[in-house]
Amino acid sequence: MNLNLRVWRQKNARSEGRFVEYEARDLNPNMSFLELLDVVNEDLAKRGEEPIAFDSDCREGICGSCGCVINGEPHGPESKVATCQTYVRSFKDGDTVVIEPFRAKAFPVIRDLVIDRSAFDRIIQSGGYISVTTGSAPPANALPVPKHRADLAMDAASCIGCGACVAACKNASAMLFVAAKVSHLNLLPQGEPEKDTRVLGMVTRMDKEGFGACSVTGSCEAVCPKGISINFIARMNGCYLLAAARSKE
Repeated sequence: MNLNLRVWRQKNARSEGRFVEYEARDLNPNMSFLELLDVVNEDLAKRGEEPIAFDSDCREGICGSCGCVINGEPHGPESKVATCQTYVRSFKDGDTVVIEPFRAKAFPVIRDLVIDRSAFDRIIQSGGYISVTTGSAPPANALPVPKHRADLAMDAASCIGCGACVAACKNASAMLFVAAKVSHLNLLPQGEPEKDTRVLGMVTRMDKEGFGACSVTGSCEAVCPKGISINFIARMNGCYLLAAARSKE
């Protein structure tokens, strides 16, 4: 299988980038997209050219470090998968595939397809934790949690922080990411004592990082590799309004 690639190349954050064309020949259709880039990089290295820089770690759709825009879609054409779970067979023989980094002011390009997602880390640091005493596991029934709340918390906790929601949003909003991180803690008893400071701190930090506002188009949900619902954004907005009102009492 053969593909023609148009890849965004950018030396560093201060340089201007451009698309460069490459030919990928004799590909196995069962290769992952990152393995495709590995093959292209091997050929570039053999020719003494600079390999394409891209992020990856687990390559199992868990870590969230991979991520690029493929033919205009974050993570590529398949639904509910990360870039590392997109396969060559998702394209047709002879297709031209355009590959570029996630585009957002808060995600500056470091090099080629590598972006700086540390803004997400700073949002987490501003409140995405609970101050509970660690130690041995308590009895299973010590903190009863209704099943529907436990299920919702698990759904929110599945967020891998890849940033596809930001890349897909016309406003580069991080609301789905922040809503997932706020909700998975606020829904559980352990997160209850700090729920107000958590949502106020994380939303404030999100705004400071330069992410845009949510206009509820649903594009974030559509590209999320874990299928996280925009209902969590509504839940977070409710928590934020209550927390803001209580902070003025």
